This record gives sequence, C-alpha cells and structure tokens, in this order.
Amino acid sequence: MGEFDLIARYFTRPARPGGAVALGVGDDCALLAPAPGMQLAISSDMLVAGRHFFADVDPEALGHKALAVNLSDLAACGARPLAFTLALSLPRVDEAWLEGFSRGMWALADAHGCELVGGDTTQGPLNICITVFGEVPPGQALLRSGARPGDDIYVSGTLGDARLALEALLGHPPLPADVLARARQRLERPTPRVALGLALRGVASSAMDVSDGLLGDLSHILKASGVGARIDTHITSKLIAASAYPSSASGPLDAEFIHQCTLAGGDDYELAFTAPPAQRDAVAAASQASSTPVTRIGTVLATPGLQLVDAQGQPVDKRYASFDHFR
Repeated sequence: MGEFDLIARYFTRPARPGGAVALGVGDDCALLAPAPGMQLAISSDMLVAGRHFFADVDPEALGHKALAVNLSDLAACGARPLAFTLALSLPRVDEAWLEGFSRGMWALADAHGCELVGGDTTQGPLNICITVFGEVPPGQALLRSGARPGDDIYVSGTLGDARLALEALLGHPPLPADVLARARQRLERPTPRVALGLALRGVASSAMDVSDGLLGDLSHILKASGVGARIDTHITSKLIAASAYPSSASGPLDAEFIHQCTLAGGDDYELAFTAPPAQRDAVAAASQASSTPVTRIGTVLATPGLQLVDAQGQPVDKRYASFDHFR
C-alpha cells in the first residue's frame, strides 16, 4: 500500500455539511471557516513510541489518546474544537494497526465534532503529531495569567491513576488485574474535559490542563500570574481513584507513593483552574452542566511560591518533581 492509498483508506472522509471546514483532506492546504468574530485556538502535541506509550499499546486506545491530549489543550483554553491535522511516522504499513488507530481517533473526533483536515505520513520510527484548531470568543479564552490572590484552586476528575498504571506496568507496585485495568484506562484513554472548559468561560480566572503533573503544571499558572499557592495534600491524596481500592498485590499502597502519583504523576489530562470565592456557585453549576466532578484543593496566595500543607495545616516538608522531557 502506498502513502496516498493509506491516507485515502484510513484518514479521509467527507467534511460534515455546515461545519467549520470549508476544504479538508486532498489539497495542499485545508480551509477553515470559524464562526464570525471568533478567534482561533491552536495547539500541537507529539506522542513518541517508547517515550509516551508502550510499543504494545492497543492501537485503538492510542488513536484515542493522540487526539485526546490535544483536545485537552483546547479544553484548558475554553475553546470549542473545529479540526485537526495528523502527522504520522510509521515503521511499516500495518493494516490491522492502522484500522484500530484510525477507529479510536475517529470515535473521539466524532464525539467532539472535530474534523481531520490534513497532515503528512512518512516511514520512520513510530511518532504521532497532531495539531488541533478550535474557536473561542474574543476576550473569553481561559489563560494561565489570570489567577489572583484569594482565588480558589480546583482540579477536575481524578488524579494519579495514570501514574499508578505506569508504575504497575513497569513492575512496581504489582496490582490486582481489575485494579490495573481501571487505572490503565486512565493512562491510555484520558477524557478531554472540553465541556467543562466551555462551561468555565467567564467563571474561571485561569486554567491549564494537567499533563506533566499537578504541581508542575500549576506552577506555570503561578509564574504567569505572579502569585503563589497553598495546596491541601490531604484532599489531593483522595483524588486518586485507587483510594477506593487502596491495596496492591503486596499490600496497601504507600501514602507517600499516592502523594507522588496525585501531585506529580502526569498523564491525567484533567483541568487545573482558579476562580474567585464569589464564583463557587458558578463553578458548581459548570461542574453539573458538564457532568464533570471538580474539587477545591487550595488557595492562591499573594506571595510567590508553592506551599503544601497537611490536614492540620502544617507544612509538608517534601518536594515532588513533575515530568520533564529533558530532565
């Protein structure tokens, strides 16, 4: 199978009538037509075999995740998905793999009304790069720079299960099969919180998605906003879904290990955001409207720096390093 046959079979469909895509796959450029007055929101993410996923991962799950991590960026900006491009490097043409990968990708794209409009394919080490396009009204994008002293700090969904799955797959700790299956679902099929991001426009003062670990990603908000934060670790430790089944094959999960997973685990693709206390009812309404649980985990401080406290409000004398590609 040649390159263009591959593209035609697995990555080409007619554009949806009335959508934002005026011209999709087939020409040198795609043409997008955002709604009048809207701004384009654009983000790119790359997934590299051996770095971001195991070589034997289910291709359908990988197709889902490749798009999900990009949609998560749009969610953090409060943008509605429009379209995306796919650049795909393949060691060889494997039709069964391509069928599964494209099926997982298309399912998530259809769920969010997001069209594939172009990209590139080549032979080489397995590498997936997606660029996603969304739209947001001027002045309504959620940014990292809007947090203010006194704001509440929230996170959506659960934290730490993806890291738990990764560690278990690497052999530490060993987990019962049913526990690993549930945690692995969070690692390989994250849920982009697009509906919550849209509902938080005009409510949240800042936001970003949690991809490299809560504390590392939250630090970007603090730096951009020129503020600090206090995080209640007794609350974040309960956000790992594994807290509902807190044991491994070798006994209870270590509390310190749970902190490492929830505070610095990465691959959660939840939203971390801030909002003034006066917006608590609005945050609750956004949570309900988007069917996405949110938890208040701390407070923005005027003094720069990140403070971790326990249930008694005492400082936690421990530092947790989030993921860094070059560390």
